[in-house]
Amino acid sequence: MGDYHFVYKDLEGASTQWDDIQRKLGNLPEKPPAFKPPPFTPADDNQPKDKSWVDSKTTEELEELEDDLDDDRFLAEYRKKRLAEMQEAAKILRFGSVIPISGSDFVREVSQAPPDVWVVVILYKEGIPECGLLMQSIEELAVRYPATKFVKIISTDCIPNYPDRNVPTLLVYNNGAVKGNYVGLHSFGRRCTPEGVALVLCQSNPVLSDGHSKNDVIEGVRKRFIEKVVADHEDDDDDSSSD
Repeated sequence: MGDYHFVYKDLEGASTQWDDIQRKLGNLPEKPPAFKPPPFTPADDNQPKDKSWVDSKTTEELEELEDDLDDDRFLAEYRKKRLAEMQEAAKILRFGSVIPISGSDFVREVSQAPPDVWVVVILYKEGIPECGLLMQSIEELAVRYPATKFVKIISTDCIPNYPDRNVPTLLVYNNGAVKGNYVGLHSFGRRCTPEGVALVLCQSNPVLSDGHSKNDVIEGVRKRFIEKVVADHEDDDDDSSSD
């Protein structure tokens, strides 16, 4: 039967009697002190943040605290700003299309609209080309100015026996009262364009709203109108030169 040779290894930091003798003789270096972890002290986040607490912090700790405070402040301000933007966007994007209504809907949808909402009503009849032309402009303005409410109603559903010669007609309401009345397509110039209709609607009242101030909207309407007139004039010149 073969001999077995066992090698025993002591736990790290342990010392045998033989090692102790060798150390006394100077044959081994002194044994390092046994590792003792520092006592655990739970962080106290509720500790009062007075001057002595600040004075007890190192420069590195104070810099970390400053970064944390800046991050918290930034996130709080960012959340507040985003909430305000979302609320404003929800207010602005209230409509955004032309809403069809019937005679029984008129009071609720138009007369009883909130005081801060301007309502543009188009009275029309199917099959009349002028109504289709104005409707195209109204549909584009409804998308461009979503804070203004646009509704459409068949003329005789709104006003019994309303003459077809008077359509299309635009009525402008605010706070339950009529603020504007435009009868016939000629009310909006020689060419009925979204820019021309917008300019007429904004002549005396802040009818159109995209969530900005009245002056900004009116200035934008005038700018678009001028750009449209110039573009149409250039197109007419090009057609004349080609002939």
